[in-house]
Amino acid sequence: MRDWNAVVAAGLDLPGVETGTAYGRPALRFRGKVLAAATAPSADSFVLQVAEAEKEMLLETDPDTFWQTDHYRGWPAVLVRYGTQAEERIATLLARTWWDRATLRQRQDYGDRP
Repeated sequence: MRDWNAVVAAGLDLPGVETGTAYGRPALRFRGKVLAAATAPSADSFVLQVAEAEKEMLLETDPDTFWQTDHYRGWPAVLVRYGTQAEERIATLLARTWWDRATLRQRQDYGDRP
């Protein structure tokens, strides 16, 4: 994702995702929960909610894209740098986060977990 607008565009392609805020900053929300937010401690990154098991793998396999600060240790969220070559991977992770929070009906309509 090149910037927050690209993240929003990818998120709004998912059913029921809306723009909103988190801690006074722009965010993508679904069913009342944040999927991603422009609340990162650095202007070149955003926060993406991910499963804890996936987070460790992301940090190990692509540290140029995914990183964290002490604030995010132990939380199911990872910081994502804009402008890396991982655009498709990031979109898949966003869809996966959506799918994990979707209702059974929404999952059936969408298909298998990304």
